[in-house]
Amino acid sequence: MASKDWLSSRRAEVAADRILDAAGELFADHPASGVGMNDIARAAGCSRATLYRYFENREVLYTAYVHRESFRLYEQMNELTGGIPDPRERLLHGLTTSMRLVRESPALSSWFATADSPIGAEMAEQSEVIQALTSGFLLSLHQDAPDVVHRRARWLVRVLTSLLIFPGRDAEDERAILEEFVVPMMCPSETDSAVATSSLHTDRDSST
Repeated sequence: MASKDWLSSRRAEVAADRILDAAGELFADHPASGVGMNDIARAAGCSRATLYRYFENREVLYTAYVHRESFRLYEQMNELTGGIPDPRERLLHGLTTSMRLVRESPALSSWFATADSPIGAEMAEQSEVIQALTSGFLLSLHQDAPDVVHRRARWLVRVLTSLLIFPGRDAEDERAILEEFVVPMMCPSETDSAVATSSLHTDRDSST
């Protein structure tokens, strides 16, 4: 009985993946916000009834797709940056690599297309999976209190989605922006911490 249940679960997983693959092919050719359930059912070669058996509505399907691709992108980014020993350099390389991977994927880049309503930012902001992956990456670079890491992760997701929707002049411009404004906040060095502490004491002294 257990074996039969496992096989049934595995078949459902394969079927769901095929549907998400079909959705990804549509996203590569059309803005994600314009792809509907009818389009996905036709692309997957299944009926609407079958599609809704696995994904009860478009929001659920979109969320499943975003989460699956987020895990894949996170694994790729870690493979490409895991050997960098310096936390700040790894952070900077991780951010620029993540944006490059999104832009190189026609399916993922369509989520941030400005020609239509860019739903990628909204999905990223609402996704607990993306927030958790971002928090985990930050914790691997610099240990801090969970609530601090969570706030930084939320802010970092917003920064990256903003750059994906409104890119810098070029890759070097974006790298300079991230290096100057994001890296010191996400992964402060001893110098950054000392400057911040000194500024805090100065502000307190001036207010007394």
